[in-house]
Amino acid sequence: LEVRPDALFIQSESSEYFHAENPAAIKPAELMNAKRFLSLDLNYGRRVDSEMYEYLMDNGMTRDEYHFFLGNKLKHQCIMGNDYYRTNEHRVRADGSTTASGEVFGYHVITKQYHDRYKLPVMHTETNLWQGPNGDEAVLWLWKEWANVLRVRNDGVPIVGFTWYSLTDQVDWDSALRENNGRVNPLGLYDLDRNIRPVGTAYKQLIADWQQVLPAQSLCLQVPLVMPQDADQPWAQQQKESARRP
Repeated sequence: LEVRPDALFIQSESSEYFHAENPAAIKPAELMNAKRFLSLDLNYGRRVDSEMYEYLMDNGMTRDEYHFFLGNKLKHQCIMGNDYYRTNEHRVRADGSTTASGEVFGYHVITKQYHDRYKLPVMHTETNLWQGPNGDEAVLWLWKEWANVLRVRNDGVPIVGFTWYSLTDQVDWDSALRENNGRVNPLGLYDLDRNIRPVGTAYKQLIADWQQVLPAQSLCLQVPLVMPQDADQPWAQQQKESARRP
């Protein structure tokens, strides 16, 4: 920031939700749903509740380290990037163990929870699905995620971007890169020979269909936010002048 005071940070964080399987699982599910916010709470200088404070202290964080995060707030320079895959929601058992629940709430509901907490511009920074035997599985998932992005936007959340991850197929994604198997996973917009996949064609079409519509519906959004103490800074004045230009 000393070099570029107007720099923006787009953080890519997994957006999660934990569903209680039965009444006995409510407590562990609530604890997990609190933990899912911890990294962003610290990054954005948000005070945690007493239970999460005890959790941090019990797991090695010191009071000085905690107050370091509270005292170094760069939230106004940030866009909250969140990822959503169909593995992001979990079913919690009474003993605290979890299993994948599949898509229950979906990107729209969970992103609204995160935005209500942090009040930041949002970017859907990651999603994908394997191109399966039918050839259209990833295309259908792309359409579903885009529909969720539009719903988030129409509900008034300032969402500024959407990314399919990644441009090309992944290697050993199925083992979370823990095993060097050299297995190609068909997750990209293009394969590793740079041939476009059906989801890549659909992504291009999505851009072509919506590029003339969305700019006219854009929310008035200017980032980074200029804090009162920075209003006289040269970069803030430059941003102000740029906003005045037709």
